[in-house]
Amino acid sequence: MPKYAELSTYAGAIAPVIGAVHVNVHAAARAVGRELSGAPDPSPGFLNDLRFTLPLRPLTRAALAAVYRYGTADERESIIQEHLEQGTLTEDPDGLLHATAHGLEIIHSLYGLHAAAVERIWPDHDVPALATLARSVLTRAQQDLSTTVHPSGHSAEAVGGAFAVVVPPYEPLDAPPGVLLFNRLAALRYHRADAHAAAWQEAGLSVADIVALKRGPVRERIEARTNQRAARPYRILSEAERARLYDGLLRLV
Repeated sequence: MPKYAELSTYAGAIAPVIGAVHVNVHAAARAVGRELSGAPDPSPGFLNDLRFTLPLRPLTRAALAAVYRYGTADERESIIQEHLEQGTLTEDPDGLLHATAHGLEIIHSLYGLHAAAVERIWPDHDVPALATLARSVLTRAQQDLSTTVHPSGHSAEAVGGAFAVVVPPYEPLDAPPGVLLFNRLAALRYHRADAHAAAWQEAGLSVADIVALKRGPVRERIEARTNQRAARPYRILSEAERARLYDGLLRLV
């Protein structure tokens, strides 16, 4: 890994590597699912995306709006109703959405697929060490969140923070290091997503504006600001640890 003069440059470099690792595990899990008789669909909407959240706590529609900020309320509601009809989610009188026993069964089946997938694609890599480094960055990001969000008096949902919705992540006691790494990286992707959203909102853009924005000076400024914001939790790592995380994840792609 090249040496980076600034943490923001590092954050910009590692982001696509984390994205590629995330995509590869999902692809491998789909392949495993096709091979196993009776395996669940490894992409069952909210259950897969929020597999590390729903086992711990219910969600509100405002929380889902933060996580799925680029979708519409009608699109989110359609998926919610589908899950309610399937019996994987239930809604209490306060509007909180809870995973049902059936929903949790699917989520844990997904964990099984992910465990089989990472065992297949990462058999000879130092995954436990990478999972530990990812945990350090995730913990630092959570600590930053507690000092920047809660004293303001606003909830994570009110300020549009997807990361605050998904942390701390659920980690099954029997989860192998590869699954822990996968989930920790998934949670960190929401941290960067929040940084990106804050950057384009700071530039005065709307969801429609940023989706349609082409490459150019404005996009470059937004990406630079995103990297600055996303870099903060990586300061918990030494330069050697940052290199180990980057190089190790790159070998998993």
